[in-house]
Amino acid sequence: MSNTPRITSEEDQILLDKEARYCSFGDTVHYIEPPRIFSRCEGSYVYDTNDQAYLDLQMWYSAVNFGYANPRLNNALKQQIDTLPQIASQYLHKGKIELSEMIAVDAKKKFGLDGRVHFNVGGSQSIEDSLKVVRNASNGKSMMFAFEGGYHGRTLGASSITSSYRYRRRYGHFGERAQFIPFPYHFRGPKGMSKEEYGSYCVKQFARLFETEYNGVWDPKVGQCEYAAFYVEPIQGTGGYVIPPMNFYSELKQVLDQHGILMVVDEIQMGFYRTGKLWSIEHFDVKPDVLVFGKALTNGLNPLGGIWAREELINPKIFPPGSTHSTFASNPLGTAVGLEMFKMTSEVDYGAMVMAKGKYFLAGLQDLQKRYKIIGDVDGLGLALRMEICGEDGFTPDKAKLDEMVEEGMKGDIEIDGKRLGLILDVGGYYKNVITLAPSLEISYPEIDLAIALLDRLLHRVTKK
Repeated sequence: MSNTPRITSEEDQILLDKEARYCSFGDTVHYIEPPRIFSRCEGSYVYDTNDQAYLDLQMWYSAVNFGYANPRLNNALKQQIDTLPQIASQYLHKGKIELSEMIAVDAKKKFGLDGRVHFNVGGSQSIEDSLKVVRNASNGKSMMFAFEGGYHGRTLGASSITSSYRYRRRYGHFGERAQFIPFPYHFRGPKGMSKEEYGSYCVKQFARLFETEYNGVWDPKVGQCEYAAFYVEPIQGTGGYVIPPMNFYSELKQVLDQHGILMVVDEIQMGFYRTGKLWSIEHFDVKPDVLVFGKALTNGLNPLGGIWAREELINPKIFPPGSTHSTFASNPLGTAVGLEMFKMTSEVDYGAMVMAKGKYFLAGLQDLQKRYKIIGDVDGLGLALRMEICGEDGFTPDKAKLDEMVEEGMKGDIEIDGKRLGLILDVGGYYKNVITLAPSLEISYPEIDLAIALLDRLLHRVTKK
């Protein structure tokens, strides 16, 4: 392992001292000490105050899908600043209407369903709005299903449907906490089943809840379920980029439809071509009732999120004006960037491009897996990729080893072809032992090769004796 010290400049140290005194630590997590301070970004790279380059393979938790400082998207923001930079959300502007139309028309084409778009500032806030839509449509039912390993945000409502207790622990009792259902995590599932068999098995286990009133969720005498909706991430994000069997959601949706339970699809992290399609749920041949989006809609620029919901759930007679509101909802800077993103990705077969790059990247990860015993699993869909770090048995989770890799990557001292680089990795998974790889969708093939080479060097560092 490299013993290169992290050099903290005098200016950086002054800033870190001020942060320690004046900043709340509640809105951030320092994964390394001392933390890096960054000064600029471009493409797939961020640069610290010493102008050291770091190849970023997590791109702000998949918020910057189209590369840092994307010139086209940045210019859309700049142009909007010079025309209509601000307007209260109670007033209309062209961008809101056209972006809503674009999303709704696309959903009609793909799902065959009429619907409407409702904006808010970010992902958690949009989850909150979706909960209001669902509660309203179900005559006030407040109980939800969600998955073990799922993550939907850290506002109070979003925390109630996020499986990790640590996000709720300090904030009192959550009486409406979701009922959490096992996700088909095949690598850690029962042995002897194919991925598809395991998917069907998980659906059957869920369907058991409706066999008798004594399972606690279903009253067969009146044909009603206590639960209003099932919140799903088609591919689990913070849970470790776990990709379910392709048959799973279509079988699950059949059970939900039979019992009048809505499917709410959380696309906040996987939306906007991360998996090679606009929405990751498109891979699974189901029609969502509500779809929540955020993050990459504006490429991490002026925050904008929202929901698409079926017409029956969100039309003005059912969900009237003022049902929920945010001062900065449908802000014109965000909608301008969102519109330009849609135009940019429509000019080429963007999905095919992402799928090709993802296949190439996954092949590189599979080659690393053959050479390093500590890589227990690799998988991917488009450019949502995972590498699970384990013990020498290739299965026992090894969080410490992954933490070591993250720390080594942030030293900025990996030498490739005479150039020193850093590598930014994101940690996820049920055991915090998974590298969740979300590179820029604009990443080049040489940069993918570089990413594999950098991962190779890190793996060598942490495994050599």
